[in-house]
Amino acid sequence: MRRSWVTYLLVAGLLMLLAILGVLQYRGLTQINRTESEKAHQRVQEQADRFAMDFNREMQNAYFNFQTDAESWKSKNWAPFNERLDYWREKTTYPELIDDFYFFEADPQSPPLKYDKATRAFVPAESTPDLTVIRTRISDEKSFRPVFDDIYTLALPIHSVGPKMERIVIRPANGPAHERMTMPPRYGFLAIRLNEKTIRERVLPDLAAKYFGDGEYRVAVGDKAGNNVFQSINGENRDASAPLLNLAPENFIQFTNKNILSAIDSERKVARSDVMVSSRLETTTLVAGQPLESKPETFQIEVKKDGKPKTAVFTRTSADGGSDSPWTLVVQHSSGSLDAYLASTLRQNLAMGFGILALLAAAVIAIIFSAHRAKMLAQRQVDFVSSVSHEFRTPLAVIYSAGENLADGVAKEDGQVSRYGDLIKGEGKKLSGMVEQILDFAGANSGRKQYNFVQTNIADVVDDALAECNSLLEGKEIKVETDIAETLPAIRGDRSALSGAIQNLIVNSVKYGNGANWLRVSAENGGGNVKISVEDRGIGISKSDLRQIFEPFYRSKTVVDAQIHGNGLGLSLVRQIAKAHGGCVYATSEVGIGSRFTLEIPANGN
Repeated sequence: MRRSWVTYLLVAGLLMLLAILGVLQYRGLTQINRTESEKAHQRVQEQADRFAMDFNREMQNAYFNFQTDAESWKSKNWAPFNERLDYWREKTTYPELIDDFYFFEADPQSPPLKYDKATRAFVPAESTPDLTVIRTRISDEKSFRPVFDDIYTLALPIHSVGPKMERIVIRPANGPAHERMTMPPRYGFLAIRLNEKTIRERVLPDLAAKYFGDGEYRVAVGDKAGNNVFQSINGENRDASAPLLNLAPENFIQFTNKNILSAIDSERKVARSDVMVSSRLETTTLVAGQPLESKPETFQIEVKKDGKPKTAVFTRTSADGGSDSPWTLVVQHSSGSLDAYLASTLRQNLAMGFGILALLAAAVIAIIFSAHRAKMLAQRQVDFVSSVSHEFRTPLAVIYSAGENLADGVAKEDGQVSRYGDLIKGEGKKLSGMVEQILDFAGANSGRKQYNFVQTNIADVVDDALAECNSLLEGKEIKVETDIAETLPAIRGDRSALSGAIQNLIVNSVKYGNGANWLRVSAENGGGNVKISVEDRGIGISKSDLRQIFEPFYRSKTVVDAQIHGNGLGLSLVRQIAKAHGGCVYATSEVGIGSRFTLEIPANGN
C-alpha cells in the first residue's frame, strides 16, 4: 500500500512539474512573440520608408534638376536646360522616365512650348486637350499642386529672380517688426510629362523586388481615390505605409557639375569662406493663397570646401509628414497581416511546446500504467500458477489414491476394479484437458497456433461441443435447451477449434451456474455473421468485471472469494479463436440473474 502511495505522489509531482514548465513556456513564448512583433513591424516600416525614399528621390531628381530662373526662358537660352537634362540622363537609372517637357508662360494667351529633342530647343506646340487641362490646373494658384498624378505630370514653377542676398541677418526675437516677405512673381511653369509605363512596369517593380522580393509581403500603390496604381492587397489590413510622389524631400541632395557651379561662383562677389557652413535657419514657407501661419520647416545648408565636386545639402523637417502625397505605398504580409502571421506562429509554437509537454505527460502516465499493468499481470500469473497447481493436485490425488488402492489389493472384485479404472480414466482426461488448454493458450500467444480452415456446418460444431460436455452436463443434471436455426450459412473455419471455444463457454456456464440446472445453446444468422450463444442463470458478472473477463489469467474477486476453481484461460482462448476466424466474442450479464456469451463468426464471403 505504501509503495502505491509513493507511486501516486511521484506521478502527481511529475505532472505538477510539467504544468509549471507549461506556464513558463507560455510566458516565454508570448514575450518572444511580442518582441519579434515589434521588431518585425519596425523592419517592414523601415523597408517601406526606404522604398518610398528611393521612389521619391527618383521623382525629386526629375523635378528639381530642371529648376532654373526665368532669365534663360526669357532669352530663349536653352543651354542651361540642356546641361541639366544631360546631367539628369547621365545620373538617373531610368532615362526613359520623362516623355516630354512643356513650358507655359504665366500669360494665358501665350502658346505652350514643347521641347524638341532633335533641335534641343523649346518650340511652339499645338494646344491639345491634355495641355489645356495642365494650363487650367497650374493657373489656379489656390489649389495648385506640383504633382498631377492622374495624368503623370510634374509642374515646376519658374520664378523671376529678385535682388540677391549676400548675407543673412538674424533679427532678435524682440526686435522691431519687419516688412512681410512675398514670393517672387512666377514667369511660367515647366510641365514634366512622366512615362506611365516606365513607372508601372519598371520603377515600382524594381523597388518591390529590391525591398520585398522574398514573397513574404504583398506590395501595392494606390492613389487618394482608392484606385490601384500598382498591384493590390487583400482586405484593408496594412502592416506599413509610406507616402509616394512626395516632392518635399527629407534629405534632398542636388548634385551639380563643376561647370555649372563655376558659372554660379563667377557671378558671386562674396568669397567662398564667407558662406556660413552647417547653419540652421528657421523659415516659413510662403504659398500664395495660404495664411502666413504655415507649418515651420527647418533647413540645414552645407557647402563643402575641399575642392571636390560641390554638393549642396538641404535637410528639411516638416510637421505634415507627407500626408498630402498623391500616392501611398501599402505593405501587407502574405498571410493577410503581420499580426495574423505572428499570432499563427505563436499558436504553432505553443501547440508544439505544449504537444511536447503533453507527450512527456502521456509518456509518464503510460510508463506508470504499463508498470501497474505488468504488476497486475505478474500477480495474475502467480494466481494462475496457484490455480493450476490446485487444479492438477485434485485429479492427481484421486489417481494416486485409486492406484494405491489397486496396488494394495483393496479392490479385488471385477466391479471395483472397473470403477477404479473409470475414475482414473476420468481424472486423467480432466488433466489432459487442462494441459491441452494451457498448450493452446501458449501456442495462440506465440503465434504458432495453426488452424485448419475448411467449409464447416455450424450445427455440427455445436453438436460436437455438446457431445464432449455430455458427461459434465449429465453429472450436474443440467437441462440443455438448443435452438439451432435451420438456414444457417456455411462458415469457413477450424471445426475442432470452434468446438473447443463452445465447450469453454458451456463449461464456464456450468461452473458459475450457482446450482441452476438450466443451460441454453442457440445459433442464428445475424447480419452476415453466424451468432452462437450460450446462456445460463448463474451468478452473473458485474459491469466492472465484464471489461476484463476475456483478459488472460483474469478472475473476478467474487469468484476467487467463492473459491470456485479455475485458471482464467478459458474465455481468453475463446477470444483468440474468434479473432483467428475474423470474428469476436462478447458477453451480457446481470448480477444474480445470469449471463449470455455470444460468439460471432463471419459467414462465407464476409
